[in-house]
Amino acid sequence: MLLLLSLMICRSTAVLPQTQPHTRVYENGQLTNQVALRNCMRINTKRIEYAPTFLDEGLVFVASRRGGPIDKKTGEPFFDLFFAPLEPDGMPGKPKPLSLNINTSLHEGPASFTRDGKYIYFTRNNSTVSGIKRADDEGVVRLKIYEAERGPTDWIHIKELPFNSDEYRCAYPSITPDGNRLFFASDMPGGYGGYDLYMVERRADTWSRPINLGPEINTAADEAFPYYHPSGTLFFASNGHGSQGGLDLFMIDMSGRVWGKVEPLEAPFNTPYDDFCLVINQDGTRGYFASNRPGGKGKDDIYLFEALQGVAPSQRSRLLDARFITYDKETKLRVPDVGLRIFEKSGAGFMEGDTFYEIELVPIAPGNKEMMFRLIPKDPKEAGTPILTTNTNGEATYELKSNRQYLIIASRDGYLPTELAYSTEGETAPQTIRIPMERDEACTVITGVVMASHIDQVLISARVRIINQQTGQQTILRTDDKGTFTYCLPKGDNYLIEIEKEGYQKRTHSLPATQMRRESRIELNMELDPIAINIMTLDSLDQPLSQGSVIVLEHIYYDFNDYSIRKGAARELDRLAELMQQYPGMEIELIAHTDSRGTKEYNLALSLKRAEAARQYLIQKGIDPNRIQAFGFGEQNLRNHCTDGVPCSEEEHAYNRRTEVRIVKMDHPIDIHYKGDRSNQ
Repeated sequence: MLLLLSLMICRSTAVLPQTQPHTRVYENGQLTNQVALRNCMRINTKRIEYAPTFLDEGLVFVASRRGGPIDKKTGEPFFDLFFAPLEPDGMPGKPKPLSLNINTSLHEGPASFTRDGKYIYFTRNNSTVSGIKRADDEGVVRLKIYEAERGPTDWIHIKELPFNSDEYRCAYPSITPDGNRLFFASDMPGGYGGYDLYMVERRADTWSRPINLGPEINTAADEAFPYYHPSGTLFFASNGHGSQGGLDLFMIDMSGRVWGKVEPLEAPFNTPYDDFCLVINQDGTRGYFASNRPGGKGKDDIYLFEALQGVAPSQRSRLLDARFITYDKETKLRVPDVGLRIFEKSGAGFMEGDTFYEIELVPIAPGNKEMMFRLIPKDPKEAGTPILTTNTNGEATYELKSNRQYLIIASRDGYLPTELAYSTEGETAPQTIRIPMERDEACTVITGVVMASHIDQVLISARVRIINQQTGQQTILRTDDKGTFTYCLPKGDNYLIEIEKEGYQKRTHSLPATQMRRESRIELNMELDPIAINIMTLDSLDQPLSQGSVIVLEHIYYDFNDYSIRKGAARELDRLAELMQQYPGMEIELIAHTDSRGTKEYNLALSLKRAEAARQYLIQKGIDPNRIQAFGFGEQNLRNHCTDGVPCSEEEHAYNRRTEVRIVKMDHPIDIHYKGDRSNQ
């Protein structure tokens, strides 16, 4: 068996006759579980069907049924994603293409969806936005993982994830139910074999670096097609771990701090043929997988299985039925439509995936040089989408694991967020969990917009730290895609709000207790000033440049009322051109400012001409014009008192004439050292 370099597994299996559904009994001294297996006749063909996954009330899968060019590596048409509705008996019905936007002339492969169905993560051949193949230095078109958002009529905002590379493959994604972790397979350098399994964690608006799952899971052979079940079990396929032949299905319990051992699934799941891509429902009693075993309709077929006691009975025995009841703390009446977020605690007090807390290194006491780590809770809205919502009777049901510690967060408009610690240690019976909700009349709603002071632009994912100056308690928020944040603060205390964003100066705002008692809603408009960097002293920076950094070019000299750069007066632009040649992934905005003399309209036009003159200068130095955008702001952002009608010297007016460079894209932060600038270089 070869793991296909293009998308799937290369095989030349002949088309075999169909057999009747069959049943197999697990024998363990007595009859313990019965598994019924059926070929999904309505979606299988003589070609390849594989990688089933759940979406809404249907099944999404990969198939090579489209007409058109043949991939020489598979001998099949290029793969696309299809959707089939599920009948009451679990059999998928007539399929149709999943998406016009996602399916292209290239390979689209295994996909995974968030619990709410709003986002898809899928495999595709490396390509440009327009769908043109991109190959590496050896001419190989690698696999990458892409994300898309569900739109009104189709999937939109397709983008590749940041850990992809043109030099190795990333494929077969599986997103966890809370959307905070993504498992996938890759042949990136540093692994244990061909394909290894990796995990990344969501970090605000991006993802962490890939983490190899280690030698307990990965072998010198290939591991691929991971599927993370809500019970905490990871299913995957491997031709290692002593497989019967080809790919076999395996599972490992990852629900606790200490993982279990890799176990093979028994017959009828594993055979001497390729068996892979398993997915199962919430309680583990019904699911699907792919196999090229004899008796199918084609090369790879999708099979439906039903297991009376679940695929992993030991997992089922550790689940407890839990009933949540949300009620008004004062009136004792039930509260409907409460969103519940459920997190499992680790021994160190972290939440599952470590996504609920910001971790900061702070002094043990003011002025003390000894440091400690502090866990600061985020806004509950940043803790992921609620996995449950209480019904009209204020109730919801879920399954909790026994012998676990949980943090339950309940939130609803009109009520304060409620945190409840809950333990299932030693519990074996169904659980009833009552959650009191306190109305938010006792708090003041703080709504803010964070903007850049030098440009009319909101700042996304800026960090908002709210500090209770009486108790020292801190809460961390992040601005959304509109640059806004909202939080409800209890009345009676003084608060300090700190706003931080990489590349900008920190800003603080005080909220005294008197104002909090007086007002039920406070709106804040916070502007952050960029950290201005002198390009002539870049080599002495303590921190590297990164996206969002602003470089102020103080010494591009223009004559008054002119936009032509003086001959020999562009040393800073020469430095900038050198920097952009050194880092081809760097893209910038040139923003020019004038002094106040002349009309606002004239100065606006003049500043744009000056920015464009600087842009043309860089282009003449060999910089790709697509990497540079030019903007003029005229006299909108003066740096001193020299407004219209105020007498100022020529030097004071010249201080307002400058060009700013804003880094809008940087593939990776860079540290700047110019040869010869330091004696130790």
